Amino acid sequence: MNTRRLTKLLLPAALPLLVIAGWSLSEGNDPPPLSGAATMASVCDEDNGGLVLPEGFCAGVVADNVGRIRHIVVDADEDIYVIHRQLPDDGGGITALRDTDQDGKADSMHSFGNVAGTGLERYDGYLYATTDTSVHRFAFEGDALAPSGDPELVVGDFVAQGQHASKAIAFDDDGRLYVNVGAPSNACQESMRTPGSPGEDPCSQLERQSGVWQFDAMATAQTQEADGHHFSTGIRNGLAMAWHPGAGDIYVVQHGRDQLNTLWPDHYTDEQNAELPAEEMFRLYDGSDFGWPYCYYDHQQGAKVLSPEYGGDGMDVGRCAETGDPVAAFPGHYAPNDLVFNTQDHFPAQYGNGAFIAFHGSWNRAPLPQQGYMVAFVPMDASGEPTGDWEPFADGFKGAETLASPGDAAYRPMGLAFGPHGSLYVADSMKGRIWRIVYKGME
Repeated sequence: MNTRRLTKLLLPAALPLLVIAGWSLSEGNDPPPLSGAATMASVCDEDNGGLVLPEGFCAGVVADNVGRIRHIVVDADEDIYVIHRQLPDDGGGITALRDTDQDGKADSMHSFGNVAGTGLERYDGYLYATTDTSVHRFAFEGDALAPSGDPELVVGDFVAQGQHASKAIAFDDDGRLYVNVGAPSNACQESMRTPGSPGEDPCSQLERQSGVWQFDAMATAQTQEADGHHFSTGIRNGLAMAWHPGAGDIYVVQHGRDQLNTLWPDHYTDEQNAELPAEEMFRLYDGSDFGWPYCYYDHQQGAKVLSPEYGGDGMDVGRCAETGDPVAAFPGHYAPNDLVFNTQDHFPAQYGNGAFIAFHGSWNRAPLPQQGYMVAFVPMDASGEPTGDWEPFADGFKGAETLASPGDAAYRPMGLAFGPHGSLYVADSMKGRIWRIVYKGME
C-alpha cells in the first residue's frame, strides 16, 4: 500500500515513538529505552484501560467518548481517523484525532465529511470511506488534518438492503479496490427467518451480494454493475477484510448464519445453535466460492455441511464438497468486524505476519453465555498460512463475566489499525473509546 502521499499531506503528530530505528524483536530482545518526552507511563495506563493483555504488553486510552465509531485508520504520523456508523446531526461522519502535547492522549479533534458508514482505509494519499451503498475518497492539501473539499464518489449503485448493508474495503498492491457486499438475509430462505421455509435455489442474492467485488482503486464514478468484477462469492458478510502483502491475497472473516435451532428444531438443539456455525476465515482467490447459503462450516466436525434450508440435517455434505474451506475457524456468533495483519517487527517474533481480528460479540448464544468481545490472534507465516490455533490477544472489553445481551457490554471491539511504530489501535463501537496497545518488554 502506497502511503507516501498521505504522509506528506498531513502534519506530523506528536504521539510518542516506542521504537528506535533498526530495533527488532526477531531476536527476542526487549524494547530499547524511550527517548525525549516519550515514556511508557505516558503511553500506557496503570490498568491498561481495562484490557487484559499477554505478558509484556500494555495499553492506554488514547481517546474516549468519540461516538459510535466503526473502522479506524492511523496514518504515518499517527494521526487517527475514525468513521461513524451514522451521520451526526451536525454533520461530520469522519473524525480526525491528534495528540499535540506528547502525553499519549488525543487532544485535537476535527469532524468532517457528509459520509458515514463502516469502511475506512488509506490508499495513495486518499482517505477512502464507505456508506451502505457507496465508496468515497477524500483528498488532502498541504499540512491540513482534514481534507480540503467534498469527497469524490469512487463506486456507487450498491443495492440498498436492510441486513448486512455495511461495506468494508481493502486494497491490494496493484491498484485494485475490494468491497465486501453482505447478504441481505440469514440463509436466503423463500420466507425470511421463517421456521421450515426452504432456501431459494438458486439463490438470487448471490448475483450482486454475498461476496467481494473488485474495482479500480483510482477510478471515480464507477458502478457495481458496469465496472465491478465479482471476485469471490458465497460469503454471508465479510466485514473483517484485509490484504496480506506477504501472501499477496485478500482475506475475509465471515459472519456465519443464525437460528439453526429456532428455524430447524428437529435437527438442532439450543446448545448446538450456540456454537454453530463457525465464523470462517477465508483466503480469497478470483472465482472462489465459499458456499453460503447452501453450506456452513461445522468446526466441531471439521467439515463444511449442507444447510437445512437445502436438505441438510447437520451431517450431510452434498454439494458443499465443492466449496472453499476456511483457513481458520472460530466459535459461532462471535461477530468478526475487522481484520489487520502485523507486517511490522515491533511485537515479539511469534506475532509477525499474523492476523488480529476484532470480534464484536454475540447476541444469540443462549442458553450459553454471550461470547466474543475480544481481539483474537491467528499465527501465520510470511506466505499467509496459519501456523497454529487462534488465541485471545486482548480481552476485558465486556466488563463483566457474564452478559445477558450485547447492550450489557461495557465496550465492543470494532476497528483495528497498526500505527507506523508498531502500536495496535483498537476502537470500540459502544462509547467511542480508542486504545493503543504496545509491547513494553518482559519484566
